Amino acid sequence: MEVFFLIRFSLVVRGPPSADEPYFVPVIQVDDDDSGSSGRVSRGRRRRPVYPEPAGAQANIRGESPMTKQHAADRDRRDFLRLAGSGLALVALAPRMAAAQAGAPLKIGMIGAGREGSALGALFVKAGHPMMFSSRNPERLKDLAAGLGPLAQAGTVEQAVAFGDVVALVVPYPAIEEIGKAHASALATKVLVLDVSNPIARRDGEDIVKRVNDAGGAGLMTAKLVPGARIVRAFNAIGSGQLATLAHRAGNPVGVPIAGDDAKAIATAEALIRGIGFEPVLVGGLAMGKHLVPGTPLGGVHTPAELRQIAATLR
Repeated sequence: MEVFFLIRFSLVVRGPPSADEPYFVPVIQVDDDDSGSSGRVSRGRRRRPVYPEPAGAQANIRGESPMTKQHAADRDRRDFLRLAGSGLALVALAPRMAAAQAGAPLKIGMIGAGREGSALGALFVKAGHPMMFSSRNPERLKDLAAGLGPLAQAGTVEQAVAFGDVVALVVPYPAIEEIGKAHASALATKVLVLDVSNPIARRDGEDIVKRVNDAGGAGLMTAKLVPGARIVRAFNAIGSGQLATLAHRAGNPVGVPIAGDDAKAIATAEALIRGIGFEPVLVGGLAMGKHLVPGTPLGGVHTPAELRQIAATLR
């Protein structure tokens, strides 16, 4: 992220103030962009001089004697240099301010830590994201977390939901309904809920698969089960065994098809995916989530260009 500051300097030379007029020194103020303002630079006024005035200048302020031309020129130069120095200080601080706005790496709460969740979580930890793995039996995840270092920890589902800026759902599909009932309100506050779960007939049953398909596919169904959440489907068709070997592939990166409706959630998902060594390819809204399951044309390993070509043929 780059931050640029446009700093406008203006110097007004005017006649000496009257005896009743307070002496003002121009100062620079920077509006806080996070508060909703434009981040513009504006001029304010300070009621006291910030440098000692020559005797003639002080006498002039009191109306006792006229200010000499030399004193006026000296004052104007000091005003300009002080303003210019403030501007240079802002420019020098720009990289730090940009870093502060970028913030720390996103914390990720992972619900489900089977093969896919463990492999995906390991990539996020390697990319520098604090990670909490969770399941119904968090004690079983302590060795996994310990093996990944200090950024990883294990907890309950409730703890993972509270922990994460982003929450990833990597569970058997029927569990999403239970998660939605228990945590929909909390999940609705997250910048992104990453839906990595798939309805699989041999595991979840034919009835579940039919119910999901009747609802328009996994993307729309997940949105129904977790109302209010900013959902993006991703990593639904790359096997857990391939994640580590395909990440950061030299040359042409492996594409990851994603589907979502929320622009901010999509942007967050894209940044996370690139950060762990893949290239995201937005194939459409959550209605296209029905194509992000194993066995579909978008499943398997493809380049980004191939995914775009395939997605163009799907409805």
